[in-house]
Amino acid sequence: MRITDGYQNMFRIPELKRRLLFTAFILIIYRLGGHVPTPGIDPTALRSFFEAQSGTLLSLYDMFAGGNFSKATIFALGIMPYISASIILQLMQAVVPALEKLAKEGEEGRAKITQYTRYGTVLLATIQAAGISIALESFTGANGEPVVPGPGLMFKFVTIVTLVAGTIFVMWLGEQITERGIGNGISLIITIGIIAAYPSDVLRTVQQLQLGEMSWVKLIALLVFMIAVTAAIIYITQGQRRIPVQYAKKMVGRRMYGGSATHIPLKVNTAGVIPIIFAQSIIMFPGTLAQYFPNSGAMQAVATIFAPGGFVYTTVYAVIIVFFAYFYTAVVLNPVDLADNMKKYGGFI
Repeated sequence: MRITDGYQNMFRIPELKRRLLFTAFILIIYRLGGHVPTPGIDPTALRSFFEAQSGTLLSLYDMFAGGNFSKATIFALGIMPYISASIILQLMQAVVPALEKLAKEGEEGRAKITQYTRYGTVLLATIQAAGISIALESFTGANGEPVVPGPGLMFKFVTIVTLVAGTIFVMWLGEQITERGIGNGISLIITIGIIAAYPSDVLRTVQQLQLGEMSWVKLIALLVFMIAVTAAIIYITQGQRRIPVQYAKKMVGRRMYGGSATHIPLKVNTAGVIPIIFAQSIIMFPGTLAQYFPNSGAMQAVATIFAPGGFVYTTVYAVIIVFFAYFYTAVVLNPVDLADNMKKYGGFI
């Protein structure tokens, strides 16, 4: 069957068609909300401020927020508080026995952990929204114009309520996609936010070609490199080492159970992209912090040392990625639990 036939058949299956349309509808709502600004913000001054923030933690956060952070929309926090809360809860399961026990209680335990994750999302979103409201009052545009023309307690209160409500709504949209749509809702929201910047990026590339700032040879080489890197990432992500496992036969009543053969799929990249997200957040923190202390010689010196592309930046960045890859893999893949489960059901390698 041709690939085009598969795409045509998607809309011939009622259940699949309904899920696809529901997913598209939710994503459209998310994109529409990304154009609703937070009250009390001067968008022109904010845009000029973020143009000078390339390569900092703010630009990284804005990418995961789908560009909503640089526009100070109601979805400015995006889904990052939920992701942070999920990662924190997952890491705490390795050090808090009560959470570890809860995670092993099946569907009911996972439901409680999900509820704790939502509470953590609201807490983190409130803290981040408070920090953003204070930071926005200190931001100025390229000509020194304030980003917030009317700062004060009322602006902070409105901003905190708006951003926290926006995060909760985005979290709810993601959960709706997961339950009633196609794929993982949180991942789709992050993806659609990144893809939303493609049209402007393509337009900028066309303008560079017209102005002679980029040659066709360089563009073709860049496209080939992008395709090769994407293929390599997919190849590594899907790569796994399959450990064969045999389950012994056992008699229960008059029926024979077991005797089947299966495998343990050990992924080459168990941690996924989590170590990179952590590493980028940490390595960009000195440069971002230095933005708020322009008169501090020590902070500016640290920012210069950790400038993107430098030897220290690249070395520390690589070390942090490796560290978090080992740490997160040790949390996600517990060999003791694997061995206990195999022993419980009579399995052996």
